[in-house]
Amino acid sequence: ALEPDLGTAVCLVPLFLVVAFLAGLRMRAVLALAAVMLLTAALAWPFLKDYQKTRIYTFLDPSLDPRGAGYQKIQSQIAVGSGGLMGRGFLGGSQAQLGYLPARHTDFIFSVLAEAADFVGVVVALGLYLLVLWRMLETARLARDRLGAFLVAGLAGSFAFQVVYNVGMVAGLVPVKGLPLPLMSYGGSSVLSSLMGVGLVLSVRMRRFAN
Repeated sequence: ALEPDLGTAVCLVPLFLVVAFLAGLRMRAVLALAAVMLLTAALAWPFLKDYQKTRIYTFLDPSLDPRGAGYQKIQSQIAVGSGGLMGRGFLGGSQAQLGYLPARHTDFIFSVLAEAADFVGVVVALGLYLLVLWRMLETARLARDRLGAFLVAGLAGSFAFQVVYNVGMVAGLVPVKGLPLPLMSYGGSSVLSSLMGVGLVLSVRMRRFAN
């Protein structure tokens, strides 16, 4: 948050909410907390930096700055929409291969997949992410103690948030933010943290029969 890297900091919010709910926090309290967070976000508008406000403006209407702040969203939507049902094939997409799509190896890697393999590839990729998430939740259910269950469920919440936000971002459904797609985006720190999380989940699963 101080860097500033608000996107990464926000990933801790779903982790907290999932663990708090499992620990016994009432749904009424969760909803009240969410309402307070939304109100705080609204009151924080005057304190946002100019580039943060611009991201929100261009999310609502990317045509306000089609060659600047709105460029990423426009090119990403073109890439996602141009693949068709079966995609344009490996190295066949114009947006990614001709350099129109920025950050195509990191934040917008899913746009490259959508353009190359489109609906079929997207369904397969999301199915694999759903499989990983399901296995995480199953591991949380089988955990031998509350600590293991809370740990895995929190990691699952953070993992799911990153996947949903990144996919929504490339589709133009949420504001553009530098949030990588777990286990797919290029980037050492992202891959390392994702694999560490998977390692913790596997550790809890492995020890479910321990005395």
